[in-house]
Amino acid sequence: MSTSTVDHAHDHGHDHAHDHPHGWQRWLFATNHKDIGTLYLWFSFVMLMSGGVLALMIRSELFQPGLQFFQPEFFNQLTTMHGLVMVFGAIMPAFVGYANWMIPLQVGASDMAFARMNNFSFWLLPPAAILLAASFLVPGGATAAGWTLYAPLSTQMGPGMDMAIFAMHLMGASSIMGSINIIVTILNMRCPGMTLMKMPMFCWTWLITAYLLIAVMPVLAGAITMTLTDRHFGTSFFNAAGGGDPVMYQHIFWFFGHPEVYIMILPAFGIVSQILPAFARKPLFGYASMVYATASIAILSFIVWAHHMFTTGMPVTSQLFFMYATMLIAVPTGVKVFNWIATMWRGSMTFETPMLFTVGFIFVFTMGGFTGLILAVTPIDIQLQDTYYVVAHFHYVLVAGSLFALFAGFYYWSPKWTGHMYSEFRGKVHFWLSLVTFNVTFFPMHFLGLAGMPRRYADYPAQFTDFNMLASIGAMGFGLTQVYFLFFVVIPTIRGGKKAEAKPWDGAEGLEWTVPSPAPFHTFETPPTVK
Repeated sequence: MSTSTVDHAHDHGHDHAHDHPHGWQRWLFATNHKDIGTLYLWFSFVMLMSGGVLALMIRSELFQPGLQFFQPEFFNQLTTMHGLVMVFGAIMPAFVGYANWMIPLQVGASDMAFARMNNFSFWLLPPAAILLAASFLVPGGATAAGWTLYAPLSTQMGPGMDMAIFAMHLMGASSIMGSINIIVTILNMRCPGMTLMKMPMFCWTWLITAYLLIAVMPVLAGAITMTLTDRHFGTSFFNAAGGGDPVMYQHIFWFFGHPEVYIMILPAFGIVSQILPAFARKPLFGYASMVYATASIAILSFIVWAHHMFTTGMPVTSQLFFMYATMLIAVPTGVKVFNWIATMWRGSMTFETPMLFTVGFIFVFTMGGFTGLILAVTPIDIQLQDTYYVVAHFHYVLVAGSLFALFAGFYYWSPKWTGHMYSEFRGKVHFWLSLVTFNVTFFPMHFLGLAGMPRRYADYPAQFTDFNMLASIGAMGFGLTQVYFLFFVVIPTIRGGKKAEAKPWDGAEGLEWTVPSPAPFHTFETPPTVK
């Protein structure tokens, strides 16, 4: 063997060792969809806890009237950063983590389509998070313009605003790359025989979500780039003195912002549509209508943006259009809710933790949907604009919607992820504490809003004290419950516990559900047998 051949063999061996790096390199250079999914999930959990700390600072300030701990300016920085951290740091990356873990497994692909791009789209997030967090430390502090970053306030803020803009650009790029990966994986890498209409619902909802992300992320990038040039390069996009219009910012922002709220709920719909049939032990009712309803919601989400802007002085014809278009979204959403209920109807249901969170999701998400319908009515919205009623509404759909579905998905899929079963008792404790403390926190906010208490104020008149105290106590409980979830459910499950069966949910509580494994639920004429 000549020296060159030996060198070549040695090099080849060296390359091969790098295919499966260990230690920190395994995570830094991760190209495996499961590792990247795990990175996303841990990142989003850290951000959930960080955003939760900001929320608890807000609630502790509002425990009593008067200024307790923070100056109003800092209080507004807290509300801004709480929103940005939760939306872009916690909920969206968590769903992308679920997508990375589950989509290749569900469509029968070996991995995601673009492994290196997958790695890059994750590693854009930690620098963005650090930028956001560090904006508290620069002169003038973090931006206090609200998570919507409305002009003209956002054009006057200190350098913290620039850091937030840069962070959001990074997170937007991450979302776009993740979406391209999901779309290509689903459209090009399904196993033979899996047509689109045989895919699991989670794949469908993520396919539609990925198209939404690609459509609206550049719109957000445009809005914040115009803000940036107004701040530093002498443009007047949003400056009336230079011929611009601050309301134009709202139009551009909400053209992104409204589809964005559906980006945060559609994957949740997918998770729920997978868990319900498993614990009702019968196929998902109306699979095709679920797919069409999801697509309809996505399309309609583009034509309702100005319902966030009823108080900006738009013509009555526009108000009517946006009112009716918003109400129209209730139709496909209602289709989904009724299909879920029909799936449970006469099923052999058992209530393990994933099912509890799923049923809790349907109940509380529907309440949030009804308050959304109420806010769609223009004259009512004009009264309730920027009050705590709106805060209650979107937390019912985002916390009890997105977050509960994420919890349900964790309990449902963690046996597959970790190889261990979680403690069923602790899971149920987590569910009931979450459900009760969530409602104690956010239900009183409906009354505060109806009575006229505005959002984003550090102080309030004395008549709002009781409900605010209740909300603050609930919030502390909800926060502690998620700490319990981390230390008593997540970490023990990863470290050990009962070994998970190959099919952990077969034979749950002695009921066996026999159904050919990879095939979709809706293709069977006869319901699966219950023994």
